Amino acid sequence: MLHNSIFTNTAYRLDGFLKENDLLYAVLQQPFISADAQADLNDIKKLLAYNGFENNRRNDYINKELGLILEDMHDENVLVNSETLFFIDTVFYTIVPE
Repeated sequence: MLHNSIFTNTAYRLDGFLKENDLLYAVLQQPFISADAQADLNDIKKLLAYNGFENNRRNDYINKELGLILEDMHDENVLVNSETLFFIDTVFYTIVPE
């Protein structure tokens, strides 16, 4: 839900559930994005800053107001097509907002 709220152009769709070896897995699908350029880390940083995320180390970001940490936002998890950034494989953590 966090990903879908922030990155609507790569929203996950829940297709169902799968049980294997007594473990329950969610089956998700995301739109396929064909990259036509390499993502620039500065562009990622600018877009996330515009949305209230501060770069707190390497490719990790924090939004203190929302109480969110977003990790691993490097050029393999952000694709570019037609000069638009598409965020995939996002990792969110929640923290107590300040």
